[in-house]
Amino acid sequence: MSISTDISEEEIQLLNSNTTVEDSVDHKGRPSNRLESGRWKSAFLIIGVEVAERFAFYGITLNLITYLTGPLGQSSATGVASLNVWYGTASLLPLLGAFVADSYIAILPSFYSCHTQNASNAKESCSSRLQIILFYLSLYLVAVAQGGHKPCIQAFGADQFDSRDPEEMKAKSSFFNWWYFTIVAINTVTISIFNYIQDNLGWGLGFGIPCIVMVLALIVFLLGTTTYRFSRKGYDKSLSVKIGLAFRKTFRNRRISTSKVSAGEEADERMQDYQQFKSLDKTSLASRGLEEEISTTNEVEEGKGILEILPIWGTCLVFAIVYAQAFTLFTEQGVTMDRSIGPNFKVPAASLLAFTSLSTVILIPIYDRVLVPFARAITRKPSGITMLQRIGTGLVFSILSVVIAAVVEMKRLKTARKYGLVDMPDVVVPMSIWWLIPQYLFFGIAEVFAYVGLQEFFYDQVPSGLRSTGLALYLSIFGVGSFLSSFLISAIEKATGGEGRDSWFSDNLNRAHLDYFYWLLAALSTVTFIAFLYYARSYNSNCKNAV
Repeated sequence: MSISTDISEEEIQLLNSNTTVEDSVDHKGRPSNRLESGRWKSAFLIIGVEVAERFAFYGITLNLITYLTGPLGQSSATGVASLNVWYGTASLLPLLGAFVADSYIAILPSFYSCHTQNASNAKESCSSRLQIILFYLSLYLVAVAQGGHKPCIQAFGADQFDSRDPEEMKAKSSFFNWWYFTIVAINTVTISIFNYIQDNLGWGLGFGIPCIVMVLALIVFLLGTTTYRFSRKGYDKSLSVKIGLAFRKTFRNRRISTSKVSAGEEADERMQDYQQFKSLDKTSLASRGLEEEISTTNEVEEGKGILEILPIWGTCLVFAIVYAQAFTLFTEQGVTMDRSIGPNFKVPAASLLAFTSLSTVILIPIYDRVLVPFARAITRKPSGITMLQRIGTGLVFSILSVVIAAVVEMKRLKTARKYGLVDMPDVVVPMSIWWLIPQYLFFGIAEVFAYVGLQEFFYDQVPSGLRSTGLALYLSIFGVGSFLSSFLISAIEKATGGEGRDSWFSDNLNRAHLDYFYWLLAALSTVTFIAFLYYARSYNSNCKNAV
């Protein structure tokens, strides 16, 4: 008895659709095999590279304010402003990297850049002009490297999961949680290691180790090349070109009634009904005498979608300003307080950032394994709560964090006055540094909700071919926030200081008023949170899991 082995063409197509991933190829350009590529196997390698990069980055930045105000001899206000400008630059350069990645080249080559932190050229005991130049040159080289790395690697990691597969879709949602969990976990280790090395063994060693770590990470990343999925879905024009053409053609067609706009080709089902940008529909009209290519309806709708997320972007800028203080003014507070543990050991002030990391490391597994399944059972959404609900929750905890910081600073100043230390800035204020822990813990909770929520939101709410740009927009929140923080501090320093007056950021923190600044941030955060609620309620999501 013979068994027929004939397979119809339809069955072959069905078999191929189950074993290959649509719009995805391997390193040789062949369709990606679902079972042999991508998913957590590849995602863990990519997370490992990011862990190494964050280890290197945090190894430089976490205690950098101490280096600027110590060995380099800068004032508190100048050091904070310098650090904010650098961090702002490092967070904005990914927009350029994403533009290049999404417009002209594949994602992969864009993040082959490696941090080359040769900041060890700046010796602790020397602050000559040449060494300062070398220090800042190497520091901004890190910012350039981040510009290529940051907008691409997280999008590349998320692309290892197929959104069309239900199981892989759930895994992608968890990917953002575990991505941030591993980064924060390594951050905790970094704080413990590098603060001790830099304070006790020297800055040269503290800045040299990150370079070695990044070289090893690059080798590991290259070893996983055969397992990765590469997205082959792209667009001919970049985000900025598309939106620029949309506005240009809308202006040229401004006299035409929107009622006459032809439906044309159908828009992407994820990009419809942005009523507040209805005038952009004029872009799709062909105008006689124009040689430029006329935008398709899809391009118009994508432009509307990008414009739709900008109010959310804007209302999160004050959160980024508050975020910048955790690495600067929070540390400055701690330096003046009693950091003793026993007779011979002092806790480095920057080490308290570990409590932010600790709260994050504890909360993320609880959120992903307990809160999300519980909320999923109620809401029937894969992510449990929506992305905007998650971001809003984080903004609330951010406000609470800065309010606590203001109250603690008021107590620190009161203690300094009580013991007659107002004009003795070099004497330790008899108030334990552990008073600062609550503000760090609350900010860690804010990160779990807002920081991770923003990552997922800006990845998910842009066209699939522009996801590097979406993540770059998310990073630019913290870049612009750092610049705003620097501007705000400089303006307040100028307004409240002057001859015979101590500014809010006086080098003598016992005469400064960081508490006033924290209350100002709390007020600004509350106003922008109200604005966030307004725009979140009116947001027209590209995905039902966003709102």
